[in-house]
Amino acid sequence: MLPTTMHSAEVMVTVRHIASWPREWNEVVPADCWSSAQRVELRLPALKRAVPVCRSLARAWLDGQRIHDDDTRFLMLLVLSELCTNAIQYSAGTRVTCRIWRSEDLLHIEVHDRGGSASVPRVRHPGGEQEHGRGLELVATFSSRWGRRIEADSSCTVWATVPLAAGISPRMAP
Repeated sequence: MLPTTMHSAEVMVTVRHIASWPREWNEVVPADCWSSAQRVELRLPALKRAVPVCRSLARAWLDGQRIHDDDTRFLMLLVLSELCTNAIQYSAGTRVTCRIWRSEDLLHIEVHDRGGSASVPRVRHPGGEQEHGRGLELVATFSSRWGRRIEADSSCTVWATVPLAAGISPRMAP
């Protein structure tokens, strides 16, 4: 769960925003929110086209947090992409919510969907010729920890933590 004492930014992305992305950036993102937002919540329509928009917003948040290590960024964006893609693909809901925050030595990622699917997120091991089914295997491989929560309303939250690279100092106030 998200700690409640952090300053956060909420970004609501609509289908219209996605259709004309990145021109909609200034309408969607509060001015100068990234450097002070210790956590971010991205609310997106459950569309495949929302995944690159989510990555773009996450990159901006990483920049605002001064997390520039390529390995950390790559792993975080990979895990976020996989979790977001799975939520969109397997949920019957119309929206997904992605939450990202930083603790001293970890990046935390949660993706929440509204459920509606009988499918429970699990790691699969598809054969070499299969094109799909590797998302959670990648998440399990490249995150420190990951897990899932199925809520009473059948919604699902899948979470993961990605280590910050050695040499990235704890967040300092701007």
